[in-house]
Amino acid sequence: MQTKTLSLHHIIKTPTIKSDKTPVLFMFHGYGSDENDLFSFSPELQEELCIISVRAPYPMQPYGNAWYAIYFDAAQGKFSDDAQAIESRDKISNFIDEAIEAYQLDASNVTLLGFSQGTILSYSVALSYPNKVKNVIALSGYLNEDILKENYENQDFSNLNIYCSHGSVDQVIPIDWARKAPIKLNELGIQTTLNEFPVGHGIAPQNFYQFKDWLAKHL
Repeated sequence: MQTKTLSLHHIIKTPTIKSDKTPVLFMFHGYGSDENDLFSFSPELQEELCIISVRAPYPMQPYGNAWYAIYFDAAQGKFSDDAQAIESRDKISNFIDEAIEAYQLDASNVTLLGFSQGTILSYSVALSYPNKVKNVIALSGYLNEDILKENYENQDFSNLNIYCSHGSVDQVIPIDWARKAPIKLNELGIQTTLNEFPVGHGIAPQNFYQFKDWLAKHL
């Protein structure tokens, strides 16, 4: 299966176990990274998956990409460009539709795997468009309610499963921010807990094996 030209640049790993309906896992990297980062996990993940790792749309200098800008201001501290994040949310939503059609994937079995800024976007896509997403693997991120679709709470989340994890000594995104996500998700009827690991802003090996096992149960 060759990579096709779609609205977002991406790389793809085709499943080694073929089926009539191919489940898909989309990967969304963190701020300043690219599509090759999380893709290194793909040989270790379930063989029936089509894995599509997506490059964020905003190039950074001298290298890397972002889903939205982060500004550093002496008065306000660090803050996000939420308007740009909302644009990326909808770009991802449209890209999911494009990729499912282009690669003939199972629209009812879509998993989003994000890290850091990619997790923030994965949350926003899944909660804004829950009819498009079955599973979310949310690594080292947090839930930004300001970039969710208006009145998103009124939607049906009964088919949405979310796995959350975070490093307990993360210096980039404080763990207190991450701990708020399961509270909000449980209010929406999505039962989940935060899995904490004694690392910084990264993914411990035991974290990888835990979410891989979780995914096996939810595919």
